[in-house]
Parts: sequence; C-alpha cells; structure tokens
Amino acid sequence: MLIYKIFRAAEWQGLEEAGETAGAPVDLADGFIHFSTAEQLAETAAKHFAGEKGLVLAAVETEALGPALRWEPSRGGQLFPHLYRALRRAEVVWHTPLPLGPDGRHTFPEALA
Repeated sequence: MLIYKIFRAAEWQGLEEAGETAGAPVDLADGFIHFSTAEQLAETAAKHFAGEKGLVLAAVETEALGPALRWEPSRGGQLFPHLYRALRRAEVVWHTPLPLGPDGRHTFPEALA
C-alpha cells in the first residue's frame, strides 16, 4: 500500500541532499513523520498547505517502513500513518510536483483522484 508525504521545496531538497529526513518542523515537534493515505491527501493539503506553491508529493510503500510505521487516530478519529524514524530517500517510490489549480486547491495526480 502506498502512503503519501507532502514536502515543501526546501524540505524535499534536504531529503535529496542528505538521503534521509526526520521531517518538517511539525514532524520534529510531534516526534514522528506525518503521512496520509490517498483518501486523506486533499484534506491534509487544504488544512496544512493551503495556497502554498512549490510542493512535492512523495509516495512510499508501507511494507518498506517496517514496525516504525504506526497507524494512529487523528482528525475525527481517522487512522493516519506515522513514521517513528527518519525517512530514507531510497524508500520514496515516486515523487511529483503538487501544483495549485485555478481554484487555489492543489491538483493531485489522476491516479489518486
């Protein structure tokens, strides 16, 4: 199963350069890296990245993350994937820009729609 992480451009560049990341400031503060399922992505983008340009959407296979990945309740009791270790660049299956559409919302790849 694929799960997804939205990166700001500088965060993505940091992962590319270092080969791993402990996440964005919110991830560091919470002690884990926040991910979303395909069904949760639009709400995550709207809530945490509204109007932001230059984002990168990265897909990661859950099986590659092992026991450090936990599914925990968050918004409205939904279970969200949280990674309790650094994410390695090699674990990213694919990534793509996450542009803003004309309506001001992020435009996700058709495969996720």
